[in-house]
Amino acid sequence: MTIYVIDDHPLMREAVVMLLRRQRAGADIVELDRLSGLAAAVSQHGEPELFCLDLKLPDTVGVSGVIELKTRYPKTPLAVISAAPADDVEEQCVDAGADIYIEKSSGAAEIGAALRALLVADSGFEELAPTDSKLSKRQKQLIVMLDQGLSNRDIAESLGISEHTVKVHLWRLFRRLGVKSRTQTVHYARTHGLL
Repeated sequence: MTIYVIDDHPLMREAVVMLLRRQRAGADIVELDRLSGLAAAVSQHGEPELFCLDLKLPDTVGVSGVIELKTRYPKTPLAVISAAPADDVEEQCVDAGADIYIEKSSGAAEIGAALRALLVADSGFEELAPTDSKLSKRQKQLIVMLDQGLSNRDIAESLGISEHTVKVHLWRLFRRLGVKSRTQTVHYARTHGLL
């Protein structure tokens, strides 16, 4: 499995690759400066394990790159790492299929933590039994906080973690439960005895 870093700024690509190598020493990481080279890269280097995608590439407009990647590889985690403020485009990216949106201004520790969470996301998403034995302690905390109606910012402050990390934890929880939203998570938790 291969990690693909797609960004037209060489310095940013190198920084993301450096962060990924800290998480996965020896991983096969392929750098691309545009989306159009992906098909050839995949045939040469193998199926993707993770995509790190910049929004502004020479051959993409807005979230078109996200849509293209999720159409081709719907099950592969996708992190958008962009200079655009999250308030402007995060919701569009997530709606288009991105798993997480990370601002380039976030800093190495925060970006690294978000990528690490995506890389270690559970791969087995079997239907859960009515018990919560397959949920982590953090996932159980999140369900309670979602039921309380807390925002990502409130959850981050309560747990002493960044909002990006909250988003990754929520993404993993959604995948674990087979749901797509906070509301569906709370409904699932109530109907399966998790609350």
